[in-house]
Amino acid sequence: MRYRVTLLFVAATLTGLAAATVPARTQKIVDPKTVAPEFREAAEKRQAEQIKLNECNNAAKVAKIQKRDMAQYVAACFDKP
Repeated sequence: MRYRVTLLFVAATLTGLAAATVPARTQKIVDPKTVAPEFREAAEKRQAEQIKLNECNNAAKVAKIQKRDMAQYVAACFDKP
């Protein structure tokens, strides 16, 4: 019985550690080729927005912006032409 409890504890701990080390899931970048032709233009705009947002997030990471200031930094970066 004690072996079973220890095994369950170890399994739960490893599951928790695995979940903690997996990065947060992000949205997939839209591929305009996979959408219907009537929505292709909107998909191209969304793809450009997503790429720019990813670039701004990466710039914030390189600049080592703190999490509390991340939204403001990314918004300012996103609004630049």
